Amino acid sequence: MTNQIGRSSVLLASGTVVSRILGFVSAVVLARTVGLIGSGADAFALANQLPNNVYAIVAGGVLSAVFVPQIINAQLHTDGGEKFINRLLTLGMSVVLVVTVIAVAAAPFLVGVYTQHATDAGGVGFGPAELGLATAFAWWCLPQVFFYAAYSLVGEVLNAKGVFGPFTWAPALNNVVAIAGMLWFTQRFTGSVSVATDWDATEVAILAGTATLGVVVQALALFGFLGRASIRFRPDFRFRGVGLGATTKLAAWTFGMIVVTQIAGIVQSNIASLATAYDQPGLAVLRFGWLVFMLPHSVITVSLGTAYFTQMSTDVRDKRWDRLGSDIRESLARISMFMVISAGVLWLTATFVASVFAGEAGNGMAAVIALFAIGLVPFGVVFVLQRIFYALEDTRTPFFIQLVQSTIFTIGAVWAGAGPVSQIANGIALSMSVSIVVQSILMVIFVRRRLGRLGGKSLGVAFAQFVIAVVPALGVGVISRTSLPAAPASIELSILWSVVLAGVMGAVYLSVLVMLRNKSAHDLVAPLRRLGNKRT
Repeated sequence: MTNQIGRSSVLLASGTVVSRILGFVSAVVLARTVGLIGSGADAFALANQLPNNVYAIVAGGVLSAVFVPQIINAQLHTDGGEKFINRLLTLGMSVVLVVTVIAVAAAPFLVGVYTQHATDAGGVGFGPAELGLATAFAWWCLPQVFFYAAYSLVGEVLNAKGVFGPFTWAPALNNVVAIAGMLWFTQRFTGSVSVATDWDATEVAILAGTATLGVVVQALALFGFLGRASIRFRPDFRFRGVGLGATTKLAAWTFGMIVVTQIAGIVQSNIASLATAYDQPGLAVLRFGWLVFMLPHSVITVSLGTAYFTQMSTDVRDKRWDRLGSDIRESLARISMFMVISAGVLWLTATFVASVFAGEAGNGMAAVIALFAIGLVPFGVVFVLQRIFYALEDTRTPFFIQLVQSTIFTIGAVWAGAGPVSQIANGIALSMSVSIVVQSILMVIFVRRRLGRLGGKSLGVAFAQFVIAVVPALGVGVISRTSLPAAPASIELSILWSVVLAGVMGAVYLSVLVMLRNKSAHDLVAPLRRLGNKRT
């Protein structure tokens, strides 16, 4: 079982690595094209985030929370679950298509909801020109809602069927299209990207239109792999009698959880938009900082967690509780091993990473990355434990935990908005990390109440070893950091110093874990040792 999960995780991780590298390149090109602060950067950051927000409200968490366990259960049907899956895909895409049309029509309203408005030249927030530019971007970006949903629906079907690769490789196509569009935009734009009135309709269409085209390509690419999962997709509008009622009940709590999250997101967006009028770090800086934060999470946590989630759902279906406990311990230990050192590396290389996006100044992004990094380990814990509840078909408990997290974050974001405008982005990033820490603690408490201790002692020992190992790694990293320049002017040197520091810290960290006889570290280096023994 472990080997199967390992192979699935490697396949997921390889696709994720390629997609995330291209995504990182895409983000850097975008940052270098429209900047990190100013009207163009913040207007596009807002508009291109709207499809994700609308999609999340409609179907985002419902897919992984509800559909994967239901698809796995449906595989026991005589047709292998094909009827259920066809009706599920038909229903899901039909609903999202209607929502997408409504969202596009409501673009001005949505932009208004997510921003603070400046009524005069000296006010804070988006002025009339910025609102007009953001709305123009939104017209082009909001059709992404349907294609994000189609990609996720088909992707979750493939994952539940054990076909993991296409879901992680498809975003690479999206990024290639987006990068091409930005390069085209760079050749076309002649004004100042930070001035809203310098943008014309063609320039808006090139930048936002190619962003949407990338999502379209990403979604359509997955449909060709349904055959590999033994699914012949045929639209089927006969929704009664196939068991979708239970799915709907489970989805209700998940929908509530996502609505709570989006309310907190609206608060964040409104407060961050206050910085736009003063050319201070705001929407764009937070979005790019979160993208950097998500790199290790997406490559490691999502890849390992997705493979384990499918296995844990199967464990619950077959009532193999001992194996479920083993999967939980193993997934938490392996993911945390990577996330502890990743948090340390992000914290120490934040200045270099920020300079990749914005040159020597960094425009406040370094501090945002460092503050987000505080929440990286608990974010991984939440990801795993949340999916345990999903596997148990309990979406009610995660809702109430999410409510607490969103409340704490909202209070922190409001506090940040009441302070200096220059510190709004930092305050929001810190509030996010603190709220995630609390969320992870609550998740641990409620999982233990539901399933027992689950080998808490062995997990505690593993976490202690990770902390012990990261201390000398940070020490070596700090010493190495002092010998390097504060912020290299070139992208190449910034990337080089980041890679060097990550490599040095990672080597020290892994060496200490091996000396401590940590099981996860041993499993990681075992293939290398076997390879070395064969060569000798």
